[in-house]
Amino acid sequence: MAAAGEEELLQPRLPELFETGKQLLDEVEVAAEPTGSRRIQDKVSKGLDLLKTAAEMLSQLDLFSRNEDLEEIASTDLKYLMLPAFQGALAVKQVNPSKRLDHLQWAREHFLNYLTQCQHYHVAEFELPQNGNISAENNTAGSSMAYPSLVAMASQRRAKIERYKQKKEVEQRLSALKPAVESGDADDELVREYYLLHLRRWIGISLEEIESIDQEVKILREKDSSKEASTSHSSREDRPPMKPFILTRNAAQAKVFGAGYPSLASMTVNDWYDQHQKLGALPDQGTAKTTSEVHRAAQLQEAQERKEKEDDERTLQQAREWDDWKDTHPRGYGNRQNMG
Repeated sequence: MAAAGEEELLQPRLPELFETGKQLLDEVEVAAEPTGSRRIQDKVSKGLDLLKTAAEMLSQLDLFSRNEDLEEIASTDLKYLMLPAFQGALAVKQVNPSKRLDHLQWAREHFLNYLTQCQHYHVAEFELPQNGNISAENNTAGSSMAYPSLVAMASQRRAKIERYKQKKEVEQRLSALKPAVESGDADDELVREYYLLHLRRWIGISLEEIESIDQEVKILREKDSSKEASTSHSSREDRPPMKPFILTRNAAQAKVFGAGYPSLASMTVNDWYDQHQKLGALPDQGTAKTTSEVHRAAQLQEAQERKEKEDDERTLQQAREWDDWKDTHPRGYGNRQNMG
């Protein structure tokens, strides 16, 4: 019994787990090094483990109930409502490509859980995002729908601007209250205002994160579907080559007029090559040509070249003679009968 009591004393308490997890989240948020670095990912994993233990402990303590109002929650316990939002913020920092979609969906669930709690306790006025569990069929159908109307886009833009203004006001007020709360000099009213401002700040952050997650999930699903389509297309069997055919109105016309040109190809070049290769009729397969045949072919080629050369010289001579004749016989020469 004494050993069990000592182990319970050595275990970290809920405030310690919460504050350490929050501190790791703040360090990850302001870190200058890449999110995918080993040091940052170790902090993310450690923070998630601490917050998971804190969430289990919070569930055992049963600090919050659906039957109570916001005013009934103690001021120092308000901060624990932000626990799901912290878990979601750390989850989106994980960079494992093979599990990215699972991490995003898990983070979205925790952001939505936080927003649901805040809406139940009427922390602020806002609309809950739509459910993100969209099937592949609904995702495909949604992509084929028309673009949102200009009125809806303008409404979303105004909502984002309003959230941005509220976020700036909340951060300024938090900066003013933080020294007094952390030093312990603030009374219960200031402490309560401080944590309520934190809750409202994380409402805006959660709404923005869910919107960003939905966009990334859509891109990942479209990427996976395009990969599946390309894989199925490449795995198709090659079709056999099509035989040549004639486009005519009917069979009678095809018999009378034929193809419209002397002959129709009856085989492809590859088929012709394969056929002659089997018969041994290709130049590199038949018997070697005799010396007389080679000599006769050379003589014929030489005679042909000589004839072409003579024809070229004869043509050139005729052109020169014609030019000389035109120089000595102007145009109209000899046609002098009708000159009047």
